[in-house]
Amino acid sequence: MIITTPRPLYRSEQLTRTFAPRSIAVVGVSTNPASFGSITYANIAGPGRFTGPVYMVNAKYDRIGDQPCYPSVGALPETPDCVFIAVPREAVEAVVVECAKRGVGGVVLFSSGFSETGIPERIAQQQRLLEIARAADMRLVGPNCVGFMNYGLGLVGTFGTASYKGSPRPRAIGLVSQSGAIGAALAQAQEHGLSLSHMLTCGNASDIDVADQVAYLATDPGCQAIACVFEGMNDPARFLAAAALCRETGKPLVVHKLGTSVRGAQAAVSHTGSVAGSQAAYRAAFEQAGVIMVDELEALLDTTSFFAKAPAPQARGVAVAAVSGGACILLADKAELHGVDLPHPTPATMAVLENLIPEYGAPGNPCDMTAQVLSTPQQLLDCFEALMADPQYGALVVPHTFAYAPATARIETLGKAAAEHGKIACNVWMTQHLEGPGAIESEHNPHVATFRSMNHCMAALAAWHRRADWLLEQGPAAPRVSQPSARERAAGLIAASPNATLTEREGKEVLAAYGVPVVRDLLTHSADQAATAAREVGLPVVLKVESPDIPHKTEAGVIRLNLKTEGEVRQAFADVMRNAQAATPSARITGVLVQPMVPQGTEIMVGARVDPQFGPMVVVGLGGIFVELLKDTTVRLAPVGIPQARKMLGELKAQAALNGFRGAPPVDRERLAEVIARISEFASDQRDRIAELDVNPLICAGERIIAVDALIAKPQA
Repeated sequence: MIITTPRPLYRSEQLTRTFAPRSIAVVGVSTNPASFGSITYANIAGPGRFTGPVYMVNAKYDRIGDQPCYPSVGALPETPDCVFIAVPREAVEAVVVECAKRGVGGVVLFSSGFSETGIPERIAQQQRLLEIARAADMRLVGPNCVGFMNYGLGLVGTFGTASYKGSPRPRAIGLVSQSGAIGAALAQAQEHGLSLSHMLTCGNASDIDVADQVAYLATDPGCQAIACVFEGMNDPARFLAAAALCRETGKPLVVHKLGTSVRGAQAAVSHTGSVAGSQAAYRAAFEQAGVIMVDELEALLDTTSFFAKAPAPQARGVAVAAVSGGACILLADKAELHGVDLPHPTPATMAVLENLIPEYGAPGNPCDMTAQVLSTPQQLLDCFEALMADPQYGALVVPHTFAYAPATARIETLGKAAAEHGKIACNVWMTQHLEGPGAIESEHNPHVATFRSMNHCMAALAAWHRRADWLLEQGPAAPRVSQPSARERAAGLIAASPNATLTEREGKEVLAAYGVPVVRDLLTHSADQAATAAREVGLPVVLKVESPDIPHKTEAGVIRLNLKTEGEVRQAFADVMRNAQAATPSARITGVLVQPMVPQGTEIMVGARVDPQFGPMVVVGLGGIFVELLKDTTVRLAPVGIPQARKMLGELKAQAALNGFRGAPPVDRERLAEVIARISEFASDQRDRIAELDVNPLICAGERIIAVDALIAKPQA
């Protein structure tokens, strides 16, 4: 995976004066308590909040209440580290200039009406603010933002109503939200006990963006894991650099991306383009960077809090214990959905459970302890202890079905068992008394992860296992498979083609330079030439019209398969030429390809697409017509090494087809992974010369893997 970053991430020390200031000024405080400036000042300087100096700035007042008010930032008795600016858009630039002259560390701009309007002069105005700030080495948050919170400092820097429940506890999580409103909504999870270290927003992100904020939290000791929700980004490479910093500091990064459109798929030339949209690019990039991606916003905080509390998994198995048979069934369903293994307890564990659980219960996994154990706390602890002690299990999941005061003790019992064995317990809050007795105790327990959904719980456990695998896989980059000379040879062949979409023959010649095995073909221009070519390559044969204007030959009816006689070849030549002229009357036809008929095998599609943000991606799926029909594909950023390619094959839902089907020999996965790696190296090397690539299909049988078709599209001019 090759990543370049136009602007480096801000280092932690470059953001400290902004996000961890020692002194603050608020510009725009007034005698109106409902003004943004007044609310911001009250949030920051209120009782039990930020303990450093907080100054009011407004030229209209000498005092507001019993506090002095200064006419300008320049008139303050000291240079503040951070200034919150709550004035109309027209007055913002003058204040930013004043802050820059005074040597302020960072400014937070609430005002809207800048680049988000799309109006050229407003865009230019925002750009001037950025230039002023950067010239003074002053950081800028916003404009069009709601501010930020550093709960460890008691700093609630926003003009809105904000939750604040005191200093964060150990294992607190940091929240980064591109959307201020969504960030504020999520931050209210503190009301039911979730511990946040920060809530950072960036609005228009003219200077500081989500990548900078994630990188800042990666090195902040008060933050154990990071949750991030964003809409999109102009430079994803910087976010991946922030993810790499999270890896270095050992902090899990969990993200939810708003907007999952596959814009541009309708205009794609290849099958690859239709299945590898923008969301696929984000998912592929995040997976390779070790980022945990959640599909639902509602899963973001629970999942992040789980990762803040969970140690490395000691085992892949998960145990489920409940006082409800129905809850056991529901959790088993979700475990199967997410591929979470629920192995049967060992004989020693079963013996303990059978002794503890009434005969009308169901010792096993899931374990229905029945409600009887609730009446004997020691019995409940012994059940939890037995399951936690079983070496097959790395986690224990217990549904909380009813919120009432006596049940709160169960959470402490669960956490005690988890702590003793160095494992994690998951408390699934099934009751709809969402903030009922026990909710805060569950969130506060450092060894118990609270989930509001069985589905999210099992998805998080599956992600936990995947991340553990990813951490083990980190090491030296896989060596290049193809020859370095392939880069220049293929570039020359692509440049030599006058076509926007290379013909199949041209495409296969390009891929052959990378060592991709391709079927032999001969170009013919008459039925007699086709018959002669058939004798040369050996019957039976395949005929295909060659035209840069007919990329999808099957749909156009210009392919004939398994032609066994010269007579059949002559007739097929006439048929495919007639169909080509009927399908696309203006098509340029250079001839008809004659190829040997490759014996049947498992058909695999390997494609590539150059994403406008992430660059080249490689896509693998079932071949032929099934790639778009089944949508069973897996995506990575190119290039990939053989180990990564092997893993991609293992992710296909229909991977069993590679094991041999209806008498076909099993596919040599190692050889297929090598071919995938070669194609990915082609995509990476030629990223500036191609837009899309399809090798569809690769026909695979045992060690025989051969490309029988190829489509390469150049970028549009």
